[in-house]
Amino acid sequence: MILIHPLAEVFGLRCVVLRFLKFPPNRNKTPEEILHHLQNLVDFGKHVMKQFFGENYVHPGEVVQLPLNFVKQLCLKIQSERPESRCDKDLDTLSGYAMCLPNLTRLQTYHFVEHRPILCVEIKPKCGFIPFSSHVSQEIKHKVCRYCMHQHLKVANGKWKRLSKYCPLDLFSGSKQRMHFALKSLLQEAQNNLKIFKNGELIYGCKDDQDCLSDWNELARHLKPLFFPSNGLVSGPHCTRTIIKELIHVITMTLLSNTDACRAGDMKTVPISQGRSYCEASTFSKELVRNGKHKMEGSGLPRDCLLYKTLQAQMLDMLDIEGLYPLYSRVEQYLEEFPEERNTLQIGGPYNEAFYEKLLDLSTEDDGTVAFALTKVQQYRIAMTAKDCSIMIALSPCLQDECSEQKSVVLSSKSRFTFSVSVLDLDLKPYESIPHQYKLDGKIVNYYLKNVQAKEDPVMSNLFKENEDCIVLHKV
Repeated sequence: MILIHPLAEVFGLRCVVLRFLKFPPNRNKTPEEILHHLQNLVDFGKHVMKQFFGENYVHPGEVVQLPLNFVKQLCLKIQSERPESRCDKDLDTLSGYAMCLPNLTRLQTYHFVEHRPILCVEIKPKCGFIPFSSHVSQEIKHKVCRYCMHQHLKVANGKWKRLSKYCPLDLFSGSKQRMHFALKSLLQEAQNNLKIFKNGELIYGCKDDQDCLSDWNELARHLKPLFFPSNGLVSGPHCTRTIIKELIHVITMTLLSNTDACRAGDMKTVPISQGRSYCEASTFSKELVRNGKHKMEGSGLPRDCLLYKTLQAQMLDMLDIEGLYPLYSRVEQYLEEFPEERNTLQIGGPYNEAFYEKLLDLSTEDDGTVAFALTKVQQYRIAMTAKDCSIMIALSPCLQDECSEQKSVVLSSKSRFTFSVSVLDLDLKPYESIPHQYKLDGKIVNYYLKNVQAKEDPVMSNLFKENEDCIVLHKV
């Protein structure tokens, strides 16, 4: 929820976001519990996720206390604007506590262009690698990514009307050709993976599960003054495609950029070369194989860009849920015997430097201890958080003399933009959700095997086998 309020002075911005906790009806918490929960969220962003992503990308905000009358009036005012799917929970109007965050649809670095239009692209990239764990029981998980498999189950359940051609492995490849295809696929079928805002107002993407703004011509109308400021350049039937192509180019360049001078944390990196670097279900990969093209650009991600850091955090899921679940059961069994140890194990926080330090152990050799199991469980929770985060790219046009000394500038064919890149939705995934993730994984894989793979042309599988050694998609 975005509003203009004196609290903006906390961040030196003209508008901020206030975030309130939500609860199922009749399950409210005490003000002390709410304060503790919100402070945990702030501490997790500050002491843990900043270490993975870098100082400039993560904005943890702070906890503020507000007058109760203001909170109640505000919640009444915005109730009608809440998506229907979220109205099953009540906003906390009793404690007076909220998180105060910067508005990431605005530039986070340069304020001199705030009077100009600001475009913001929100991307939820999802998991960018295929499991490499030896614990995986179904070979299909070593060939087809989780996102592409899950698409089929979601369409079958009525969550979405059509399959998306988007594959996260294309976006995370570092190959501009594959990234362009991934972004175009997101624009064709945004689902809840892409939204575009102009001056803070949603102009493209889904407000709710089914309520989507997806007219390319209307989007091009919004974008044309930004990408082609001189009126005479683009018109006619190719206008929309030209503008969309410019947008995709600019997004790609910002995703590959480094806007954080300091390196993220002391984390040892997980080798990205583990596992295969393409997904057999990706439309891009299928077309490549069908056309017999064995070579393509595969530069890999720059090590300092946000996509690389996101992928590194995701790859803390080294065992896959199938290898992780027995370790979760070991921790659960220990807690059943010693429930008073829950706080000592830091399952519910505090999320401080000591919590982060325990995440640095990347060993996968199980010594049978609860300590090993707990470390892998906590790493898995971090990985799941990174798999579900959103990347916010804010862009604003600037003149050449204004941008000449600024680092974060991206060029299109007729314009230049200052930009900032941030990461959002970094709440740590609940420990209690692990059994659900285990069941969901089985459901996704079983549905895909039964309803998709069994019906596909076996010739395609043979083509992949024949060409597998020749395709260079992810050079490290």
